[in-house]
This record gives sequence, C-alpha cells and structure tokens, in this order.
Amino acid sequence: MNKKQALIFLVVAPLIAITMSVVQIYYSVYHWGYSGEDTIFRIESGDTFSRINYKLSERNIVYSARLFHQYTKFQDKLTNLKVGKYEIKNGTTMPEVLAILTSGKSITVSVTIPEGKNLFQIGEILEESNITKKDKFIKLAKSKNYAKKLNIPSHRLEGYLYPDTYNFPENSAADFIINAMVSNFRTKTKGLDFSKSDLSKHQVIILASVVEKETGAAFERPIIAGVFTNRLKKRMRLQSDPTTIYGIYERYDGNIRKKDLLQKTPYNTYRVNGLPLGPIANPGLKSIKAVLNPQKHNFLYFVSKNDGTHVFTKNYKDHLKAVNKWQKTRSNRKGRSWRDLKKK
Repeated sequence: MNKKQALIFLVVAPLIAITMSVVQIYYSVYHWGYSGEDTIFRIESGDTFSRINYKLSERNIVYSARLFHQYTKFQDKLTNLKVGKYEIKNGTTMPEVLAILTSGKSITVSVTIPEGKNLFQIGEILEESNITKKDKFIKLAKSKNYAKKLNIPSHRLEGYLYPDTYNFPENSAADFIINAMVSNFRTKTKGLDFSKSDLSKHQVIILASVVEKETGAAFERPIIAGVFTNRLKKRMRLQSDPTTIYGIYERYDGNIRKKDLLQKTPYNTYRVNGLPLGPIANPGLKSIKAVLNPQKHNFLYFVSKNDGTHVFTKNYKDHLKAVNKWQKTRSNRKGRSWRDLKKK
C-alpha cells in the first residue's frame, strides 16, 4: 500500500463513513416519517420515558427507540412528556412526535358536572367517562391534608369542586382533575363580595350547598336562603333532609327514614345546631349568590309541592297545614316533577 492509498484508508474513508452516518441520522430524525395509518397513542399516568419510548418503537412511530431517546435528551425534554391521548398521523417525523407528546394538547373527553352533585357522585361521573378512577378521586377529595394543601378551610374538598363542563384527557390523575375544579371555583367566585355576609366565606359555601340541594327551581333559591338565614338568626335548627342524607351518604339506599333523622352525625341539622360540619354538595354560582343576597321575609318553614317548588310559611301551625295538603294528600303527590317547571 503506497502513501496515497494509506491516506485514503486512514483519513478519507473514516470521513466518508462519518459523513454517511451523520446523513443517516439526519434523515432518520428529520425526514423519516411514521408510515402507518393515523393512530392514537396514549401516555398513561405513571408511564416512564423508557416505557413510552418502548411503546413508540414497538408501534414503529419513531425510527428507533435509541435514536428517539438521544434526540429527546438532546432537546432536554426527557421529563416533559405529558399524560394524555394523542393523534399521530401518517408521515409524522420524530421531532413532530416529540412536539405532540410534550404539548399537553391531548384528545380530551367533555364531561358535565351538574350543580348540586357531591364528591361521591362526581367520582362516579368521572369514572363513567373514563377520565379518572372513582376510588382515587373520592379518597383525595376526602383528604384533610390535600384540602389543606389547596388552602381549603375544610376537612375535605366538598363544596369547592365547581360544577361546570370540562374537557379532560382520559385516564387523568385524580389530583389533576381536582386542581382544575378548585381552580375553576376560585375563578368563578373571584368577583363575589363575601364580606357582605355575616357568615364566613366557608360558611357561605356550606349554606349555598344546602340551598342547592333543597330546590330545583332557580327562582326559589333566594327565598330558601332567606328561610335558613332567618332560622340561623333565631337559633333554630335548619332541619334540612339533604344534610341528613349527606351524613349517611355512603350507606344511603335512596330512602330517608325516621331513624336516620334521629341519628346524630355532624351533618344532621335535625340534631346539630347551626350549619352542618361542611358543604353537602358543590353549589353553582346562583346558589352562592342567593346566600350572599337572601330574600328578606318572615318565612321560617317550607314544604315541597312535589314539583320542585315549595310552599313557604311563617309559623309552625301553617306549616303543618301545608304538610297535610302537599305531603299527606295522595292526589297532590302524583305525576309531578321539577322537570315540568318552566325555566325562570
């Protein structure tokens, strides 16, 4: 081998090999694209980068697991991949895959949490929508420590899980869902003047939750808020069935019995003075506003007309008459529903 051949062997050939390697890497990163049909790729809560990378490689979404790891490390995004469900289209390059999985713009599920639902019911709704596990949601929503972490002045998060329509990724972590709902509560109530009430902010939310559960008619909320305000001022017990039900909710079978009304729980306002221990549901803005602006009147009692509205009375004698008419007369209990109410 002469000197010229040696030079080619020792210098030029390695340069060519390196150049070809660089070209190959460049092509694999920036030009090679996913060749399969448009697909959905999921990142589950708890997935490590290694697990995600393996799934991407197994489905041929990236050129190679090793190269995707090196590229992601070079971009300093090894810990930036976000839980969610993402669409990967045919032809998507590796940088585009990384951009999609770190964007957080996953395919979401729209879910509506109605006003007046409690944390147990919300957990069921979320699990039915495949958004998060009911048991994990309930456990965290009942956590005194987690309530403290979120600066909620209560032993649980009931009352602060704002009822609204949300778009959440499937299989989200419970704390992600709860944080979003509490944040929404703070946004929606930011403009309210809680100082105008003799109650603390937390007490307003407690009473608003009771008002929310007592009527399906929006126009009645200020009236019922006024009834409860009058009773509190006179140091009368609230005697609200929904508070009793909440105190036994985890064993409640749909029927409230006399023994339930007699059982003393921190929520049973037939047995405890003043407000229950905490909110019994998650009220909407109208119920909160009703407590902040209760209608001024002399009513102390109300009884259901079995259609979502109520008869209001000022004394116990008239209340008993209303009970006999609307609760003990069979004809007044038939075929009536709050759903038949005209929206007001």
